[in-house]
Amino acid sequence: MRHLVVDEAGEGQRLDNFLLRILKGVPKTHVYRVIRSGEVRVNKGRAQADTRLALGDQLRVPPVRVAERAADSAPPAPAREFPILFEDEHLLAINKPAGVAVHGGSGVSFGVIEQLRQARPQAKFLELVHRLDRETSGILLLAKKRSALTALQDQFRARDTGKTYAALVIGAWPAKLKVIDVALHKTLDARGERHVLAVPNEHPDGRRSISLVAVAQGFAAYTLLDVTIKTGRTHQIRVHLANAGHPIVGDPKYGDFALNKQLARGEGLAGQRFERMFLHARRLAFDHPATGARIELSAPLPDECTTLLGQLSEPH
Repeated sequence: MRHLVVDEAGEGQRLDNFLLRILKGVPKTHVYRVIRSGEVRVNKGRAQADTRLALGDQLRVPPVRVAERAADSAPPAPAREFPILFEDEHLLAINKPAGVAVHGGSGVSFGVIEQLRQARPQAKFLELVHRLDRETSGILLLAKKRSALTALQDQFRARDTGKTYAALVIGAWPAKLKVIDVALHKTLDARGERHVLAVPNEHPDGRRSISLVAVAQGFAAYTLLDVTIKTGRTHQIRVHLANAGHPIVGDPKYGDFALNKQLARGEGLAGQRFERMFLHARRLAFDHPATGARIELSAPLPDECTTLLGQLSEPH
């Protein structure tokens, strides 16, 4: 058994990222497996992969075997830059495309962070400030200094950031439904995959979750929404909208699977295929970690989303 104490370099990091840095050569799948199984303890308790570590936290890590020829069997992530929305010496904001994970793990060999590190070998520090689902596009924030990471994550935890998403949902959204205050509960399905349920607010395992919804544009059978989240729960927008009876177009987990297949084949869209989830992080506001100046970023809708909206606006 290995015992570790979190130092300043690890302060504020997610547990999974901390272990991946410490346990070099150990396959990512194995690191995530020992976390999920509860073999990794933080201050004598079980912890999740996304647990944020504090200075002085005590970790107990089980013996792990370094994979033979790990470096040879797992090729490095391909170097890749992404469209830059903002960058200075403290932080980087990119426009993430749909279909790209923010980091490797759980069956994904690499993501945005690994690709950026390969593209920027001179970068001494580069960490994700927050996450976006693989299927979601839009603004993703990364820190280039430890101090920036801590300051920005404090803002996210204190809900001092403004995060607005564009979501196209099925059906006519009721204009009076402007606030969704429904607790969420993370579970594992029969296949061991993460699934989030909407539960009553008094549910013992539910976490209060609030989304503010505004209608941006109505169509015959769909509604384009602006959704601002006041809490940042896993799959929050996807579950809140689906629970209200209006799932997001293209959502592979909580959506209308038959309709998703029709759209992917281009049925009813003049042959124009739509093969992704229509959820886009379009606006993010926060205080600059060094200057304190308010920063407001926006990311335009991807071409495939604007094309779909154009198709829906045309008479068929």
